[in-house]
Amino acid sequence: MKYALWLPPYLLLFLALERMPAGRYWATQLPIDAHIPFCEWFVIPYCLWYPFLVIVGVYLLFRDRDAFRRYMLFMGGTFFFSGLLWLLFPNGQDLRPAALPGENPLTHVIAALYRIDTNTNVFPSVHVLGSIGATLAVWDCRPLEQRHGLRAGAVLLAAAICLSTVFIKQHSVLDVVGGLLLGGLAARAVYRRSPTLRFSRKAA
Repeated sequence: MKYALWLPPYLLLFLALERMPAGRYWATQLPIDAHIPFCEWFVIPYCLWYPFLVIVGVYLLFRDRDAFRRYMLFMGGTFFFSGLLWLLFPNGQDLRPAALPGENPLTHVIAALYRIDTNTNVFPSVHVLGSIGATLAVWDCRPLEQRHGLRAGAVLLAAAICLSTVFIKQHSVLDVVGGLLLGGLAARAVYRRSPTLRFSRKAA
């Protein structure tokens, strides 16, 4: 469990950064973001990110502790590195609609997310990093090595979560790309000795 001790200080760092007065920041949106429509249905995979990460972690803790350690190293390393970037280079995005289209349970959830999570501290996207980390952990887990359907499902869920961040206007395309690049570099560092994953430069 010592490998999970990174989580409380990270959450404190995240909450502190979120509550800092919003001054000038680098806006990460690109012209392509204006062409991506808002779609409230994507809040479903966006919210599935939280149980996805927890379920993977709890399963690994009891079934494959080496994979759990690698999972925690990936998550802790990438999340803290992201927090350091937010602290040194304040960033945010200006993509949220002034008024959410329609009144329905999904838009109510998005409105709540907007209130809880500011539009700052977005590059790189930790939703993307967490999705990559959980998917790699599923593929790294020895008891799941032959569960091809489960492995494919993890990849599809991760892809849906990454897409959801831009469709509900929580992140820009650049935030997602930043998460993918950092996730690829961290994967090569953490999983290079994994018995079920082989990360060469080309694979990373």
